[in-house]
Amino acid sequence: MNRPSRHPSETPILLITLLLVGGVLIVTTGLTACVIPVIMAVMLLYSYMANQQHHQELMQQALRVPVDGPAGENEGLDQLGQLVRECRQALDCEPVEVFIVPSRQLNAYTFGLGSPKAIVLYRPMLQIMDADELKFVIGHEMGHVIFGHTWLNTLLGGMAGMPTSFGAAIIFTFAFRWWNRACEYSADRAGMAACGSVIKGISALAQLEVGDIDTAEELRRALAVIEKQDDSLENLLGESLSDHPMIVKRIKALRE
Repeated sequence: MNRPSRHPSETPILLITLLLVGGVLIVTTGLTACVIPVIMAVMLLYSYMANQQHHQELMQQALRVPVDGPAGENEGLDQLGQLVRECRQALDCEPVEVFIVPSRQLNAYTFGLGSPKAIVLYRPMLQIMDADELKFVIGHEMGHVIFGHTWLNTLLGGMAGMPTSFGAAIIFTFAFRWWNRACEYSADRAGMAACGSVIKGISALAQLEVGDIDTAEELRRALAVIEKQDDSLENLLGESLSDHPMIVKRIKALRE
């Protein structure tokens, strides 16, 4: 099996971001190139401890999906576990844990510096998405794992969080989120490889934006609204401060 490739923009943006943030830190704080790695190691240790605490909270409060095989206790969770195994096989992904948390939002995220990484799914997605759409979402989150986004995000976030001038902080924010947005395109490629359907990937993204979509006509109307997103200057400016691209751009990338 072949792993999906990163989006072409991600690696160049990552290199530019690392050089930019590292250079600005040296110039504005007087830190040497030898001191910065020491500070980063401390921040990585702190992030690891925070991740461990969050993991323990999930173990106590969230539903854990049986990813290694059917547990026989909950048919819905067993079916979701099967989807996770199919996605892992399609992407050649390392073992992951999957949790379901109650929420009114449609969202998912991945975290972890050690192994296994953890994928967290918000319950409403399980209620409105079909199996292939869920595989896109799960595959997307696994993409963050296989491309190393979880630890890179911690590394860059730690650099951006170092005490510095206001101007440097602005530069860090824009650079860091620029790279975050590039990561989403790469992860969407993994989602596509996991679900194997462009239309299912598009419908999953559309539902993250507008909510439940049950018919082809509802999807058509939703896409008509979404396609106007990048016509707005306000949306374009807002995207520069966001860690996710506009859904319309992600859908266009899937179609390419």
